[in-house]
Amino acid sequence: MLCTRCRIRTAVTDDGLCTFCSGTRPPPPGGAKVPAPGAAPLSGPVPGPVPGGRGTGAWPRSPVGLSRAVVALLGCVIASDLFVIGAGLHLRGLWEGVAADESLDVYTDPGLRAQELYDLAGSVQTAAFLATGVLFVIWFHRTRRNAEVFESGVQRMGPGWAVGGWFVPVANLWFPYRVASGIWEASVPPHPDGGWRTAPRTVLNLWWGGWIVSVLASRIAVSQWNRAREPEQIADAAALVAAADALDLVAAVLAVLFVRAVTGMQGERAAIRQAATAPGRAAMESAAP
Repeated sequence: MLCTRCRIRTAVTDDGLCTFCSGTRPPPPGGAKVPAPGAAPLSGPVPGPVPGGRGTGAWPRSPVGLSRAVVALLGCVIASDLFVIGAGLHLRGLWEGVAADESLDVYTDPGLRAQELYDLAGSVQTAAFLATGVLFVIWFHRTRRNAEVFESGVQRMGPGWAVGGWFVPVANLWFPYRVASGIWEASVPPHPDGGWRTAPRTVLNLWWGGWIVSVLASRIAVSQWNRAREPEQIADAAALVAAADALDLVAAVLAVLFVRAVTGMQGERAAIRQAATAPGRAAMESAAP
């Protein structure tokens, strides 16, 4: 029977929870624990490389620099969304005027300028989206590699899917979320005594839900825009496209929260890992000839 909470692992408790959700997760191999605040430093051998995918080493790589760049580009996406929304609503107003008064000519100078502005806004939005998408996938892959170092046992998909999962038709509506779920679970810092701890997935779920809604709304709006022929239809389609752009703006804000949350958790967890193994590293270095 699957766990009644995560619906992924096998239930092991009487109330239908797995070892992770019930807090009864087995201790790490070799009895390793994170030292409690103020406790004596741990001694012993330094942990070796953790298996779990080509290129994964024993220590995580900092995602901080990448996260800052991704957040900055997401800010550009938000700005471009505002730009294209404003230009689109202005163009919609012109087409509404044509629908109300057929004597008006939208293809004269005011209409041409509005269309050129809208085309420019669309180009800026596309460029910002592509640049952000590339850097986000790089950051996503790095955090997935780090998750392999922190907790390889909770990963549901391999590190390669952190990149490839976005490009598989239909599956890209679900695979990246499974990767992100493993990243989130592995990035949560443990309790001071080394026990397992979970964190609410509100930010994760809101980010992914916002992304999916934005993608679907955009596809519907673009399809409506391409089919519009009459002035009234074009005005309605422009309003729908503006609404889809507003949803994209919300999704970008949620993505900022997700990137910052994961980066912060991984930074904290890496600091704990470094503090736990530093005495052992120092002992080995002092014992070396």
